[in-house]
Amino acid sequence: MMWNWLTSSLAVGATLVLFDGNPFYPDPGALWKLAQDEKITIFGTSAGYLAALEATGLKPGKEYNLNPLRTVLSTGSPLSPEQFDFVYREIKDDIQLASISGGTDLNGCFACGNPIGPVYRGELQCRALAMKVYAYDEKGNAVINQKGELVCTAPFPSMPIYFWDDPDGKKYHDAYFDVYPNVWRHGDFIEITDTGGVIIYGRSDATLNPGGVRIGTAEIYRQMETIEEIEDSVVVGQDWKGDVRVILFVVMKEGFELTKDLKNKIKNVIRTNASPRHVPAKIIAVKGVPYTLNMKKVEIAVKKIIQNEPVLNRDALANPEVLDYYEDIPELQI
Repeated sequence: MMWNWLTSSLAVGATLVLFDGNPFYPDPGALWKLAQDEKITIFGTSAGYLAALEATGLKPGKEYNLNPLRTVLSTGSPLSPEQFDFVYREIKDDIQLASISGGTDLNGCFACGNPIGPVYRGELQCRALAMKVYAYDEKGNAVINQKGELVCTAPFPSMPIYFWDDPDGKKYHDAYFDVYPNVWRHGDFIEITDTGGVIIYGRSDATLNPGGVRIGTAEIYRQMETIEEIEDSVVVGQDWKGDVRVILFVVMKEGFELTKDLKNKIKNVIRTNASPRHVPAKIIAVKGVPYTLNMKKVEIAVKKIIQNEPVLNRDALANPEVLDYYEDIPELQI
């Protein structure tokens, strides 16, 4: 997908600067020194990188000359409101911060940035041109200021029209059109605000549904980023006694253990800053979290493992071996 974006950038006369390697070597300022030296105007990054950068304590705006920088683009996972704060506080206070969201399958964005529009904390600026995007509730009604399914109700220029090895179109239909008739359902849980912005809550197929109330995993991850003892986490819903209970798996930072007091601290943080519905029924320490090759958490694979279902796409994972940590956990049987 990014090859196409880079090529189109060249077509309009831009100069590309690519970095290959560890962005924190030889120190956390590696990319910002590059931005300074090459007078970069548009800096492309991810929410994961910005979170890791903030954790190092680096203040790029104070340590490097970023006067030419006009825009920071972020993709890969939802950018939290706190990360907006970090960018404007520690990188630059007069830039466009554009979080974008789309997909490799459509080779584009459903929601993106707008260089002449305002930036609202925690929001993607607007829906993309030629994308008739709405948030649908479970009855197929478009809603504003409410969480719903990301749908596109009209064909769009880069829309795939079929899958390979799918002569009758069944796989294609089941992937996008099996929920709302003749409407593309992308599988993201979003909210369209009255400002015209979009908030991304994560994959709707990984949406938690305790007590019949739908909540997004991103809301829990936001809180986990504030807890210093936690290195990483993944949250899933486990079918349990006719309902769904929230299970939170955590990777501990070196030198810390998951004690009863820490579990209570985690629950209190989530309850206070999200809601009682978000509080996990179980908090379990594991040694790793599965990611795709482009570093997106794979909640669905974890959910399948804990429910003794097969995971068919292990080759798409960067670290498939960590799935072994989620098998046959006694605490999930009670």
